[in-house]
Amino acid sequence: MKRFFKTMVIGSLILPLLLVGCGASGSGTSDSNGAANAPREKPTELTISVAASLKDSMGDLQTLYEGKNTQIKLIINYAGSGTLQKQIEEGAPADLFISAGKSQVDALIEKNLMIKESVVNLLGNELVLVVGADNTEVKSIQGLSKDSVVQIGIGTPESVPAGKYAKEAFTSLELWGSLQPKFVMAKDVSQVLNYVETGNAEAGVVYKSDAQRSTKAKVVESFPADSHKPIIYPAGIVSATKHKAEAEAFLTYLQSTEAQDIFFKYGFKIAGK
Repeated sequence: MKRFFKTMVIGSLILPLLLVGCGASGSGTSDSNGAANAPREKPTELTISVAASLKDSMGDLQTLYEGKNTQIKLIINYAGSGTLQKQIEEGAPADLFISAGKSQVDALIEKNLMIKESVVNLLGNELVLVVGADNTEVKSIQGLSKDSVVQIGIGTPESVPAGKYAKEAFTSLELWGSLQPKFVMAKDVSQVLNYVETGNAEAGVVYKSDAQRSTKAKVVESFPADSHKPIIYPAGIVSATKHKAEAEAFLTYLQSTEAQDIFFKYGFKIAGK
């Protein structure tokens, strides 16, 4: 009887310890599984407003950058530089702005909507006259005066940098007045190129980088460099950004050798080179 009582006492002391141990073990397993099953942190979304003429090159760079920086997701908004400027002025989300013209960036800096110290001259380009791939009528800029040329596509000078450069060039060559009735205004250079490719315009004025990627249009002649202001693509950080460090990192990447090689492949010039 005493032996039985002693065994019962020992058993009653050991059982709670076993239960506590099991509880601790179960808790540890739960924590471990919780950590393993915890959702990954959502990537930071960086919104970049980019001139339409950069679409192909930026597409390549987006793939490369996101592949190396999995914590970043680039949201790229392509449009004419004037349209992008207006969007930023109206409060549209943007962390970085890459314009095809200096005036749009200057206007935003004037309104304290871009960080002046962040702005860099990123790229350059060349202004060219294009016609349809099968067009044999127009062989020079002066050839635009022919009666067979009814419509010439250009970007709207007031909002599209390429259109502004085109107006400067035609004015310098003393052709603006005589050709003006033939001009068909477009919202950006991509639309100008489309006019020519589809035959809706006999000729158009675009950047060399745009002409280079087309199989349905060909370059007739480059406009003299001194017929218009230098073509500069400035880039900088928007004042309202909530991701300044990430925007700075991407802007630095755009100036890297890897990025510059991509831009060069698509027909752009590297600013300062």
